[in-house]
Amino acid sequence: MSGTMHDDESAYESKAAAAEAADDIPNNPNTERSIGAVIARRFSRRDILKGSLGVAAATTLFGANALIAGRAEAQALPSANFKELAAGVDERHHIAEGYAADVLFSWGDPIFDDMTAFDPHKLTGEEQARRFGYNNDYVAFFPLGNAGDRGLLCINHEYVNSEVIFPGINRLKRSDFSKITAAHVSVEMAAHGVTVAEIVREDDRWRPVLNGKSNRRITASTPMTFDGPAAGHARMKTSTDPEGLRVLGTLNNCAGGHTPWGTYLTAEENFHGYFSADAPDFVDKLRVAGPSGTGGAEARSYLRNRIPSAWYNWGSYHTRFNVEREPHEPNRFGWIVEIDPSDPTSTPVKHTALGRFSHEGAECLVDKSGRIVLYSGDDARFEYIYRFVSRDRYRESDRAHNMRLLSEGTLSVARYNEDGTLDWLPLVFGEGPLTPENGFHSQADVVIDARIAADLLKATPMDRPEDVQPSPRTGKVYAILTNNDRRTAARTNAANPRPENAFGHIIEMTPPDGDHVAARFTWDMLIACGDPAVAEVGARWNPATTADGWFSSPDNCAFDADGRLWIATDQGTGWLKTGKADGLYAVDTEGSLRGRSRLFFRGPIGAEVCGPCFTPDGETLFLAVQHPGIDGVHAWKPFARPSTFEDPATRWPDFEPDMPPRPSLLVVRRKGGGRIAS
Repeated sequence: MSGTMHDDESAYESKAAAAEAADDIPNNPNTERSIGAVIARRFSRRDILKGSLGVAAATTLFGANALIAGRAEAQALPSANFKELAAGVDERHHIAEGYAADVLFSWGDPIFDDMTAFDPHKLTGEEQARRFGYNNDYVAFFPLGNAGDRGLLCINHEYVNSEVIFPGINRLKRSDFSKITAAHVSVEMAAHGVTVAEIVREDDRWRPVLNGKSNRRITASTPMTFDGPAAGHARMKTSTDPEGLRVLGTLNNCAGGHTPWGTYLTAEENFHGYFSADAPDFVDKLRVAGPSGTGGAEARSYLRNRIPSAWYNWGSYHTRFNVEREPHEPNRFGWIVEIDPSDPTSTPVKHTALGRFSHEGAECLVDKSGRIVLYSGDDARFEYIYRFVSRDRYRESDRAHNMRLLSEGTLSVARYNEDGTLDWLPLVFGEGPLTPENGFHSQADVVIDARIAADLLKATPMDRPEDVQPSPRTGKVYAILTNNDRRTAARTNAANPRPENAFGHIIEMTPPDGDHVAARFTWDMLIACGDPAVAEVGARWNPATTADGWFSSPDNCAFDADGRLWIATDQGTGWLKTGKADGLYAVDTEGSLRGRSRLFFRGPIGAEVCGPCFTPDGETLFLAVQHPGIDGVHAWKPFARPSTFEDPATRWPDFEPDMPPRPSLLVVRRKGGGRIAS
């Protein structure tokens, strides 16, 4: 999701800025043992603030064996091989020498062969529901056949920037919906969700297959079902779904994952922003009245999840997004959704056993015990990292059985200890404080209010957990922490050591003997982001990292076919501090270069780079670029004003005078062919 911006109703605010402004004020009542304090105790504050990284400091920060050359892991994980790109900011994207980054899909492109070329002036909701959605984020590739030249892409569409989608919507306040009509809302809802599209590689170029039998758009109005402990519970029932088993749509789909049985997992992140109320002072009354007042039985849950936040005015035209009229509808969002990309007639399933919060990521693996383990972050300041372990075991040739594995199991939350260990705390009704005395009457209550349950268990509040990705080669798990400029010195801890952490960091978690079901892991810091030349930043990088190679606000990550780690960044308006556009970086995780980062790709002004995904043969990288021309452009000297449909900071990627900037999915390939960065 987008970077940091403080509330300022006197100035223009984009949807991306609004999404983060709502998280500027910490909402987690658990102020004990935050991750910064844990890291601060484990790694001395003096070492953290030194800035540049010497060998002794690297050993302290990265672990005693980090710099031993010749380790098996180091030999098995060669560094990415490419000439590093220069950092900077301008209207275009840039890729390392010897590579090409071509547009595969842009917002509005048809995904069916009976459609006309895109005309943003004539866009309707019905049309948008059959076109590539807006703000493409996470990407997954599913090969078709054994040749490696055909496959299905699944792409998330997180949210929309109305001011650059629609002509004449020149808002100075995010709360100004005076020009947003029912027709606009119809387009907004259809631009959310997921695109499933078939692609084919011909002559080393990938292209869409517009008559692909699996092509599909999933939107904020697509019928879905629930399973798991909350399915059918009273708190899931609404006037249009008295059984609490069906819901329309998915929204704010940020990161995700894919399963060993070939399905797609999409994560619902900032769902709270879509709900509003009739009374303009509903939120103020909710805060004053507390859990027993305004908001009724859901008041405690509303408060903990910032409901309603009203980033959109969908509730003006669809009562299900109005919490005063449908108080249970917010409980039906904030889940992980499983989609079968091979069957366009299939109904997506929201898995309530995985917990409800602002999910970022849904990466899973088959543990050596045969159980499925899934990791996810809760992307907000001072929120938590979660793990789910399936009750039943994976069966290699039984897809029907495997598609039920995410329905039952144990959800846990992470507590980081100062001695370098990590405990997974089970969120199970009736155990510990998760009892009726504390407002939990069933496992349904636990998963619906996973954040409150985690608070009671004293999990470690983190600096905006985003992707949580296990390495397929080493089994280590990487937790990406984007930033948290609201952390005070009093709330630092071993795993989040820096107050006012504007730049983020990455934690490496190691399961004992590769056992991802174990109750206790160990952990280390991989990198602390920011400019290593500025001592006050407290950045930590391998000394081989150049001025172009360090980055801020890590977000998505991916492993390539050789098991190497790649990091995509999302600074929001924070790029104004670094002077660097968001990009994609290759990061060494083993051997003498552990903690070194190098820039491979950078996006255009005001854009977020996300969703990196490699094909199994290592010859293609799919890369999503969303909200080009949005973040921070009002302070970019060459432009110095907010972007609108008619007057954007960039018209990337088309650069046509009548076309606004369009979020796009790029295909990165090596000129002349071959594996990327090998």
